[in-house]
Amino acid sequence: MFTAQQLIERNKQSQPADFIDQAQLQSLVDSAAEPSASQLEKLMAKAEKAKGLSTEEVASLLAVEDPDKLDLLFATARKVKEKIYGKRIVLFAPLYLSNYCVNSCAYCAFHRGNKRLQRKRLSLDEVAQQVKILERMGHKRLAVEAGEDPENCPLDYVLDVIQTIYSTTDGNGSIRRVNVNIAATTVEEYRKLHEAGIGTYILFQETYHRPTYERVHPAGPKSLYDWHTTAMDRAMEGGCDDVGLGVLFGLYDYRFEVLALLAHNQHLEEKYGVGCHTISVPRIRPAQSVDLSRVVRYPVSEDEFRKIVAILRLAVPYTGLILSTRERPALRDELLSLGISQVSAASSTGVGGYEEKKEAECETAQFLPDDTRSVDQVLASICSEGYLPSYCTACYRQGRTGEHFMDLAKDGEIQTFCQPNAILTFKEYLLDYAPPSLVELGEETIARQLEGIPNQQLREETKRRLLQLEQGERDLFF
Repeated sequence: MFTAQQLIERNKQSQPADFIDQAQLQSLVDSAAEPSASQLEKLMAKAEKAKGLSTEEVASLLAVEDPDKLDLLFATARKVKEKIYGKRIVLFAPLYLSNYCVNSCAYCAFHRGNKRLQRKRLSLDEVAQQVKILERMGHKRLAVEAGEDPENCPLDYVLDVIQTIYSTTDGNGSIRRVNVNIAATTVEEYRKLHEAGIGTYILFQETYHRPTYERVHPAGPKSLYDWHTTAMDRAMEGGCDDVGLGVLFGLYDYRFEVLALLAHNQHLEEKYGVGCHTISVPRIRPAQSVDLSRVVRYPVSEDEFRKIVAILRLAVPYTGLILSTRERPALRDELLSLGISQVSAASSTGVGGYEEKKEAECETAQFLPDDTRSVDQVLASICSEGYLPSYCTACYRQGRTGEHFMDLAKDGEIQTFCQPNAILTFKEYLLDYAPPSLVELGEETIARQLEGIPNQQLREETKRRLLQLEQGERDLFF
C-alpha cells in the first residue's frame, strides 16, 4: 500500500501535464460548429491524403450530426484506413496476471474496496499454463495486464512473467510480442521493461478531464493526474519508443477526450519525434462492485462510437486503433472498415481465466466482455468481411519501431512488409489450429490477398514461403 508521504513524494517528481490545456480543449468543444456541406468536402479532401488533421479541424468533425455528412465522413475514413493498412486486421489477446490493486478507481472491479472480488496472482507456472492455452488458440501477441500493487505485483515479478512468456512454447506455438499495460512508473523501471523486450507500453488515461479524473480516482497512486498523464514521457525516456494511449469513453464528454488524445499525441511527436503507436477506444462495461449509474455521466451511443473511430482514423491515419471484446460482435465487425486495425479475440479478463469456467472467471474479472466468440469464429467473420487476419510481429523483431515505424506508416510503405507477413502468419494459423471449415475460407482469403501484392517479385517470394510453411517451416517473415 502507498503511504500518504509516498504519494506526496511521487507527486513532487511529476512534471505538470500542461500539454493538456483543459480550458483550451473545452473551448474548442463548446465553440465548434458543424461544418457546411462545402466545408466538409474540403476537409475530407484534405483528410483523404492521409496526412492527419489539426485539433481545430477534428473539433468541427466532432460536431457533425447530419446523416449525409456522416456518410461522407465514414466513406473517407474507409478510404484512409485501406490506404494505410490495406485489409489487414491484427489479432491479440490480453493476459491478466494479478487483480491485486491499491487504487480506488470507480469504474474497475479491481478497486481496493471490492471485498467480493477473489484476489489472485498467477505463479510463473500458472503463467506458463495460460500461455500454452493461448498458443493452442493460435495467439502470437499478448497484452499483459495487472492491477497496481507494489507488494503483490512488483516490477521484478512482471519482468519474470515476460521472460516466462517468451520462453514458453507449445508445439509450433510461441508468443512473439508481449505488450505491457501496467501502472505508471519511473524512467528506471521503464528502461527495465524496454530491456526485457516488450513491444508496446500501453497506459490508458481513462479521462483527460482533470475534475472527472479526480472524481473517479479518489485514492491511490493513480489519483495523481500529473504523474499518470506524463507517464509516456518517462516511458519514452526509458527507451520504450512504441507507446499506446487510450481513454475510457463514458466518464466525460467524448469530444473533449478525443481532442485531448490528439493533444497528447502531438506532444509526444513534438518532444520525441514519434507519436503513439496505438490508440485504444474502450467503452465502459459492467463490472463487479461498480455502480455504472454513478460512474457513467456521459454515455457514448453506438452512433457516437462509430463517429469517434472514423474521426480518429482521419486525425491520426498512421496510428493503430485497437478494439477489445467490450463491444458486441456485429459492431466490432462493422468498425473494421471505419478505422479499427487491431482486435482482441476470445479474451478473458479474469486472472487465470483461460482455463477456468466462465462463472469462476467472473470472480476475478476486471469487467464483462460483450463479444464471447471463439478465435475461429472471429477469424471467419474477419475473412467474410473481406479482411485478412494477421498475427504479424515482424516489425518489432526487425527494429521497425518508434520513429522508423512511423516514417514507414505515414507514407503507407509499411504495407510492403505487412501484407505478405500477414498472409504468412495467417497461413501458419490455418496449418496449425484451424478447423476444416475455416481452412477453406482462409485459403480463399489468402489467394485473394496474394493477388493484391503489387510487386511481382515480392508476390512470388511470398508464394515460395507459403510452400515452405506447408513443408513444416515456421516464423518466416520479411
